[in-house]
Amino acid sequence: MPPTRQLRVLNESIVACRKCPRLVRWRERVAREKRRAFRDWEYWGKPAPGFGDPRAELLVLGLAPAAHGTNRTGRMFTGDRSGDFLYARLYEAGFANQPTSVSRDDGLRLCNCFITAALRCCPPGNKPTPQEQANCRPYLEEEFRLLRRVRAVLALGQIAHRAFLSMLKDAGEIESFAECPFAHGVSFKVPYPAAGAAGLNHGKRRMVRLFDSYHPSQQNTQTGKLTPAMFRSVLRQVRTYLRG
Repeated sequence: MPPTRQLRVLNESIVACRKCPRLVRWRERVAREKRRAFRDWEYWGKPAPGFGDPRAELLVLGLAPAAHGTNRTGRMFTGDRSGDFLYARLYEAGFANQPTSVSRDDGLRLCNCFITAALRCCPPGNKPTPQEQANCRPYLEEEFRLLRRVRAVLALGQIAHRAFLSMLKDAGEIESFAECPFAHGVSFKVPYPAAGAAGLNHGKRRMVRLFDSYHPSQQNTQTGKLTPAMFRSVLRQVRTYLRG
């Protein structure tokens, strides 16, 4: 089965997932009660699959869907302030065909870029439990296995950074997170977890570069912790690396 078809099958499994009772209750409650500004929307209310170019060289890794963003629209970083910030910058850098993302059918396409998250359901208070993160991890590992052309991973925030490194640590590729400490604008050459849940040691081992950025949350962007200029700088590093 070709990787594109395998990604579609994986996405169907993600959307149907009900592994985490607390997250199922929360995402469906949010979808029923809604936010007043979106009372006419039919909320997605299900886990969110990855989105983008299946032949991408850049994989963007976030934390989790937003309750009234992705949980409403059904597409990663779509319909909230984080997505407004992210897609505008991806468009400027040539990784998206338009700077806005409001719904699944708005015409947005990613170019040489794929977006996913460590968690597929919106967690209460944006705080997933360790078990909930562990339940989601096989989906992330399978995406990494299928996205065979990835050369750069951009982690949005420390939790996404650790989610990526945890796959390497458990496979014995790194000894501790201290080998790659999170900080905005840094990057590290690391193995790519391309063998999925079975481990990293199947087939030819390859290396990618992990780039770190603060998460484009509304709190970070409104307080100036993350500015457009700061994020553009990271994306310039990514593009320079991919061109090299």
